[in-house]
Amino acid sequence: MKVLDLQCRHAHSFEGWFGSEDDFQSQLARGLVECPLCGDVQITKKLSAPRLNLSGSREVALVAEPVPADTVATPAASPAKDPVIQAMMQDPQFQAAYLQMARKIMAQTEDVGTQFAEEARKIHYGESPQRGIRGEASREETLELLDEGIDVLPLPLPKALKEPLQ
Repeated sequence: MKVLDLQCRHAHSFEGWFGSEDDFQSQLARGLVECPLCGDVQITKKLSAPRLNLSGSREVALVAEPVPADTVATPAASPAKDPVIQAMMQDPQFQAAYLQMARKIMAQTEDVGTQFAEEARKIHYGESPQRGIRGEASREETLELLDEGIDVLPLPLPKALKEPLQ
């Protein structure tokens, strides 16, 4: 296995494991290598000392086919333009805290997919049991929910948390 230090265009650093340089280049060309924090597919290798995992006892594939992003209220949130927020997102401690918070949200909420707005209304009006939900909603649906007094929070969740690692 070849272990590479990678970085997305938003300066999020992460590690990727590949069978060879050819495997990495092939997956990169097909858009299969993505940032586990923001889902960006514009990835570059960082300079690093070579490191190989020669144990052969387990294979790790950290890259899978892209899937639609689940969010609490919008299908895809773009990275913040605020330089302070961008600096925070580049801090490894912040990234770790964000991923920990996202894991808790995934564990403590039910994914209702594209039925988010409908299910949020049912819960708000007492037609469904009270519980935490996450899913997808258009901008218009989100604004309508807010107008009705239903609190929603747009929150991008990393794809790495939505899929099992293979």
